[in-house]
Amino acid sequence: MTEHTQTLQQRLLAHLNQLARPRHARWDALGLMAVRAYLGEQLAILGEVEMHHFSHGIDAGVNLVLKLPGQRADLDPLLVGAHYDGPLHSIGADDNASGVAALLELAQRWSANPPKRPIWIVCFDQEEWGMVGSSALAAELHQQGQRLKLMVSLEMLAYTSAQQNYPHQSMRAIYGDRGDFIALVANASSALMLPGLTRAMGNHVIAKALPVPDSGRFLPDVRLSDHSPFWDLGYNAMMVTDTSFMRNPNYHEMSDTIDTLDLPFFANVVEGLDQALRTL
Repeated sequence: MTEHTQTLQQRLLAHLNQLARPRHARWDALGLMAVRAYLGEQLAILGEVEMHHFSHGIDAGVNLVLKLPGQRADLDPLLVGAHYDGPLHSIGADDNASGVAALLELAQRWSANPPKRPIWIVCFDQEEWGMVGSSALAAELHQQGQRLKLMVSLEMLAYTSAQQNYPHQSMRAIYGDRGDFIALVANASSALMLPGLTRAMGNHVIAKALPVPDSGRFLPDVRLSDHSPFWDLGYNAMMVTDTSFMRNPNYHEMSDTIDTLDLPFFANVVEGLDQALRTL
């Protein structure tokens, strides 16, 4: 292991130690507030953090938004997000402390070394209630006529397994039996970006692409994250995932703890994301 890789794993682990805890609006509101405060502090080091408040029925929450300048302000921004709320009765290390830890690492890198286009870093609230926070932000951006190059949802990035399940067994012949890859799941309008992104990520981790027609309505399992509200409003959007419950038996359980995660794999995913998203 190189010193760079070891240091990266240590940084990711430090974030995970702050994020992987009960944090649900109804079950552990104080935990959710503590995680929100940590994210706000970390992002504020890099720039001005916008508090995007939303409400849906009796549920209310806050998305955190940090807009990083790119080298060319005239280009449509890339929105990269992850949900920071956790499931009921779960530590939520993979779901989704891993996605948020990766987001913080990427934000720091892109602040210090800006990519070509502007990048909006978004920590979504209330994903576990049905993508409430992302639905609110997607609707607002759509109403404003805001263009995006691509929306990327980081959803569970750090679990590997000797076994891999699929919603349809026919997928096994294409994607294999081992849960040792990261999946890039994109709607039809953004499918042209998939080959380049998959190749770039493949320099660091096994990456497999899944283009999904009709916004995933025929395959509802691929809609279960913050990308789906953007799909439904016509945006190019992609989920990056370790395939969640199709691989991880700790999904939405108290056993979803840091010690179950594959940190070397996780670090490689982050390296791959950095390289791939810079190509857009």
